[in-house]
Amino acid sequence: MKHCIIGFLGCVLALPMAAQETYQNTRLLGNDLNGTARYVGMGGAMEALGADISTISTNPAGLGLFRKGQVTLSGGFLSQPDATTHTSFEGIQASINADKNKLSFDQIGVVAPLRMGQNSYLNLGFNYHKSRNFNQILNAAARLENASQNKLSAIKYALGVDEYAWNGVDANYENLLGGKDDQGAEVMSYLNGTAYVFGQYQQGYIGSYDFCVSGNINDRVYLGVTLGLQDVNYRSNTYYTENLEANAYSEMWESLKIDGTGVDIKFGAIFRPIEESPFRVGLYINTPVFYDLTMRGVNDVSMTQYVNDQAHTADCSQTASYDYKVYTPWKFGLSMGHTVANSLALGATYEYADYGSTDNRIISRSYYDPWYGDYYSDSESDAAMNEHSKQSLKGVHTLKLGMEYKPISSFALRAGYNFISSAFEKDAFRDGSIESPGSAYATSTDYTNWKATHRFTLGMGYQVGKANFDVAYQYNQTKGDFYPFMSYVGDENPANDNVASACEVKNNRHQFLFTVGYRF
Repeated sequence: MKHCIIGFLGCVLALPMAAQETYQNTRLLGNDLNGTARYVGMGGAMEALGADISTISTNPAGLGLFRKGQVTLSGGFLSQPDATTHTSFEGIQASINADKNKLSFDQIGVVAPLRMGQNSYLNLGFNYHKSRNFNQILNAAARLENASQNKLSAIKYALGVDEYAWNGVDANYENLLGGKDDQGAEVMSYLNGTAYVFGQYQQGYIGSYDFCVSGNINDRVYLGVTLGLQDVNYRSNTYYTENLEANAYSEMWESLKIDGTGVDIKFGAIFRPIEESPFRVGLYINTPVFYDLTMRGVNDVSMTQYVNDQAHTADCSQTASYDYKVYTPWKFGLSMGHTVANSLALGATYEYADYGSTDNRIISRSYYDPWYGDYYSDSESDAAMNEHSKQSLKGVHTLKLGMEYKPISSFALRAGYNFISSAFEKDAFRDGSIESPGSAYATSTDYTNWKATHRFTLGMGYQVGKANFDVAYQYNQTKGDFYPFMSYVGDENPANDNVASACEVKNNRHQFLFTVGYRF
């Protein structure tokens, strides 16, 4: 392969280059700790304690402990004071237009109890909450040793991989660097990189609408079921630039949108094993969320080389739209709760979900029903991408601890802690050579292996008559290893390798939440 830029031609292509992919879909797995300020302040460890509407999205049996109706409304803001919107490294820089502080409407819900007997109730509930807040500013910068994004495309080109391993980024570089050698054979040139800078601003949310029926039997057994509807709204803008050899540099921009809906069902139960004791045990199972999604992407790559102080620039861009499905893993939970008199409540929850069992699905057939006027689609599992998910992702363990203390009956102090284990295997990587639409239609090459998450929460509440006012603070801390592209190690000649070392990144967020409620 020749180490020079061939053919500075501009191009605009329209290709279906967005699809289901392991790293892309991890954004849909798991939930933020969000809901009422009381729930957040106690670290969400209320799946056995119940009597908070936020348990509707985990253990719906918690609504069976309500004896009076209640309506609640919550909002606040999310802050990333440690993030930066401008990164500079070895003469290259990336700036993104991003907000470090974002207001958020987080929850609204109502519970209506219906007495069915002296000690039995049937409770109906509805709750909306923001189960995922995608707001995140991500920056990374590091040196490159004989590696670059365009070199990865050139390596794949030389290996002769089939069309499913050739993605939108590769196609752009092919149009910029492709040509013929002296014998007339098709070749693709490349330039090694010396350093890179990456900047990304993610926005959006998953809104969860939960409808619940819950009740109790003789104030000893509490049962509940929730039908959940999810509304996905994801947006991201990414800028990536590399310093290259031969007095050149490359730039890549990506704009990505994911929209869609999902549905799931949650089943839950709470038991009081000892009649004279307030100690409770909770069990719950959440089905997969069955997502039906549409992804739209715009990708643009430009390369510039200075020759005799004259800049020569070439640019190539593509647009894409693609429909697909994702089925998330089953979720299982076990919780315990205990109260001491009317002044102290303690809760603990353990939750497990096998992220490696995520089902990435391809739309195999779409059709229109003229009788009902609706569109339908059939899908099938993407075996190659599912195998990659199985190898890259693992079971996630979540531990939630929380407490509430009331020095007086109308005032409460709360604290909580969460630990969420990493979803990624140690050697996981975003494999751009998998024979799958998820690889073929990719609009980027970067990925991050996020490590364990720690959450620390504090809160307090005050009750005046039938009204209650609650506030909560949450600090979310996660570290990860960022890579601009997958590594390739070929023959014994190191010059033919294309390896990018990890760059440590952080996702530290502060949330402030306020809830007002009224009992009726």
